[in-house]
Amino acid sequence: MNDYGVLTAPDTLRLERLLPGPIERVWQYLTESDKRATWLAAGDVEQRVGGKVEHTFRNSELSPEHDIPPPKYADCAGDVAMLGKVTACEPLRLLRYLWNAGSAEESEVSFELSPHEDQVKLTVTHRRLTNPAERLSVAGGWHTHLNILRDRLCGNTPPGFWRVHTQLEQEYAERLAG
Repeated sequence: MNDYGVLTAPDTLRLERLLPGPIERVWQYLTESDKRATWLAAGDVEQRVGGKVEHTFRNSELSPEHDIPPPKYADCAGDVAMLGKVTACEPLRLLRYLWNAGSAEESEVSFELSPHEDQVKLTVTHRRLTNPAERLSVAGGWHTHLNILRDRLCGNTPPGFWRVHTQLEQEYAERLAG
């Protein structure tokens, strides 16, 4: 399995990770604020269709490095809030919700869990990424966040978010160009 995301359609990015289980534990890291805050963003997820999803991103705090965002992302220093709305929820299998709900950049992300030998396969699919710059940022962002999730689940200390994201965004600029 390759860590890099792939475009499955011009506006759809898919990434996969094999994670240590059990599935119940990975589900908690997707839905419980305190656990999700360690790799993505804090905030409540109402596990029902139509439920509210809250994100408070603190990317500089996802690692002990506490790195700062590059100038391009200076507006992402500190707390960054984002709202979503659940469009599908099948506990321990599927969570899908609107990302940036109600904004001009509204898109949709899904998390699918399935057993894979003695691990859990997590598939993240982000749809409706129509802006190329946004698609590039999202690709680097998901790749970085999912690596942090894997580090957390394996008991490892992740490297600084912004340092890794900057490198991956450059790599995705080449990978997604053609």
